[in-house]
Amino acid sequence: MLRDMTLGQYYPVESPIHRLDPRTKFLGTIIFVVSLFLFKTFWGFALTGAFLIVATILARIPFKFVLKGMRPMLFLLLFMMIFTLLMTPGEVLGEWWIFTVTKEGIFAALFMGLRLAFLVLGSSLMTYTTTPNKLTSGMESVFGFLKIFRVPVHELAMMISIALRFIPILLEETNKIMKAQQARGADFESGGPTKRAKAMIPILIPLFVSSFRRAGELAEAMEARCYHGGDGRTKMKPLKYHIGDLVAYLLLAGLVVGCIFIP
Repeated sequence: MLRDMTLGQYYPVESPIHRLDPRTKFLGTIIFVVSLFLFKTFWGFALTGAFLIVATILARIPFKFVLKGMRPMLFLLLFMMIFTLLMTPGEVLGEWWIFTVTKEGIFAALFMGLRLAFLVLGSSLMTYTTTPNKLTSGMESVFGFLKIFRVPVHELAMMISIALRFIPILLEETNKIMKAQQARGADFESGGPTKRAKAMIPILIPLFVSSFRRAGELAEAMEARCYHGGDGRTKMKPLKYHIGDLVAYLLLAGLVVGCIFIP
């Protein structure tokens, strides 16, 4: 399952979405997430789903790769859907022990599941099509106005970028540790939840040690290159908007209007 985690990975292809300004993709992701909460019917999911499919096709990212990244999220999605289904009052359709299934609960659970799935897919599309360096520059530019309030925008953007970049590295490290422990006879599949949790200890300890070691090496490398934050820094490739970004903003505006007025 850890191999299926694609969040934070960059998918290197040439596409119209990849060529967009990182500010456009960052703000577009925020607008898309907001649009998911502007409608109350399933027609809204049809509109946002069609928008997401078209964006994925334009990004030239295989649907198999996108859906593969959703597999680690299935447990959380199912848990929240079941919790919503059983906790929503309304017209009772069935009862069992202390649990009650209602008509309103079914609709609420479906809405919850679809919204979370689209939210994850839409957010992942940004990381698939944007390198960490460009994402850092885009976030720093978008939130640049916060510097007036003495918010360390550059440092925060750098932290988020490093965290996204470390996700696939840590997943790869986890897989290596698991294979090494399995070669020594460790069993991570059999037994109950308590036994499985105890079996994860030989993985977590080396993973934490490796994470701190990598963090120390990164800090030393940044210090060796005289990194002192964003003060006085210049950019070799300044961000510039193009006609494609204008088209993207117009399409996003149309999406928001459609989600507001959809029946």
